[in-house]
Amino acid sequence: MDHIDQYSDLQSLKAHTPGPAVTPDQASHAELNSLAARIAQHYRTDFITPHLLTGYLRLVEFTVLALLGSVFLVFYVELSTRLLWSYVTVILLGSALGVIAINLAGAYRLTFLRRSVLAHWRVGAAWMAVVFGMTAALFFLYDDNDHSRVFLAGWFLSGFAALSVIRLVLCSFIRKWARDGRMERRAVIVGGGKNAEDLIRGLEAQSDSDIRICGIFDDRNDRRSPPVVAGYPKLGTIPELVAFSRMTRIDMLIVTLPLSAEQRLLTLLKKLWVLPVDIRLSAHATELHFRPRSYSFIGEIPMIDVLDRPLADWDWIAKRVFDVVVAALAILVLSPVLLITALAVKLDTPGPVIFRQKRHGFNNQTIEVFKFRSLRHEFSDPEARRVVTRNDRRVTRVGAFIRKTSIDELPQLFNVLRGELSLVGPRPHALHAQSSQNETFTLIVDGYFGRHKVKPGITGWAQIKGWRGEIDQPDKLKRRFEHDLYYIENWSLRLDLYILLMTPISMLRKTDGAY
Repeated sequence: MDHIDQYSDLQSLKAHTPGPAVTPDQASHAELNSLAARIAQHYRTDFITPHLLTGYLRLVEFTVLALLGSVFLVFYVELSTRLLWSYVTVILLGSALGVIAINLAGAYRLTFLRRSVLAHWRVGAAWMAVVFGMTAALFFLYDDNDHSRVFLAGWFLSGFAALSVIRLVLCSFIRKWARDGRMERRAVIVGGGKNAEDLIRGLEAQSDSDIRICGIFDDRNDRRSPPVVAGYPKLGTIPELVAFSRMTRIDMLIVTLPLSAEQRLLTLLKKLWVLPVDIRLSAHATELHFRPRSYSFIGEIPMIDVLDRPLADWDWIAKRVFDVVVAALAILVLSPVLLITALAVKLDTPGPVIFRQKRHGFNNQTIEVFKFRSLRHEFSDPEARRVVTRNDRRVTRVGAFIRKTSIDELPQLFNVLRGELSLVGPRPHALHAQSSQNETFTLIVDGYFGRHKVKPGITGWAQIKGWRGEIDQPDKLKRRFEHDLYYIENWSLRLDLYILLMTPISMLRKTDGAY
């Protein structure tokens, strides 16, 4: 874990004093002190969670075992054997059982993976038990000489060798990732003082803890909340924590306030819920005791789950794979439409074919979104300071059609491939988006930035429910916001597929708000 003595500028921490209070939506713009900014820069890189790492390892080891069995089948047994499907079944079933046996042996735990290959006897024993079990099963199901002993022995030895090499290489990578701070779950402590110190001591006492504490944030002054707790620096106030989390790749916020401070907890959570992180309430020092099922645990430290990230680990991967595959196919299928639209825009009025606009992306990061240009070039409005209204003279002839049919949004498929957008999600709004009454969206909706806890999308739940187009009344934005939150809280691949299928139907059914 990184202690304060790893940072040279301790004086900047001591000199830092909390700034004036700001609203939750302004918090992402709070300025960090020099120490917090340096630490935030250090944690900008992505991290690898143990859950995701072991998931990948299971997939890799299953694939390697299946490939090795297939090699022996093709080059020794030969595909002409009358027991081909029996061998295929043995290979697939044996590879799956091998992974299951290794998991039951506890060999996918991070503490086990950190050891050298000499400590991986459990892996060999688990794999040996599977192969011997398969051999015994074949003996009872078939004649003793039907299946090749060389195949089974060669598969076992090559499998054990491959598993050992994989884990030896992975062990070196884990040590490197741990040194770089990319392996553990990154956590920020919210609230200082004695409770925070007890929590930190409890986490440090666990040899297998995968938590890396990145710092402490607290609104209280140094008299009530010391600038250094258990060797970790207090980096700023809660608004600065929001800004810090926007700049870094943080996995978890651990709140150490007592449950008795109900009003303070509610105020705090109202500011923090907009962030795409897990929020846990430490039950380490609380005098209240709940049933064991009420807690989650970090090692032996009990936590109360307050909020979970909408998309984490395998959910995120599944959605990303879905986005890339469908976006690539859509570009291929819609390429004639893309080319014809590009030509029409070019011939209609002078100016570039593609209009680029900066918008809010995931976690409030700024992204540049592509659209077919629908306004006259001399009236382009990259910052969306002026809302497009009905019969707006800035809209070109081609622009009116492609806006009404949403064809102008199709270049955003390339934003999806670049990883800036998803196919489905809350629609990205311009950085300074305003309603027709010149009110900024952040003033209309409290907690507006909560819609940025997932990647924005080309289409979304709000769009297929009719909440697209001009925001000429505050209630329209509020309804759109409510639908965005519903999508975030109820995400599934099935819901994404449903929204994609319903998008063209909803555009044909209701287009009066798009112009």
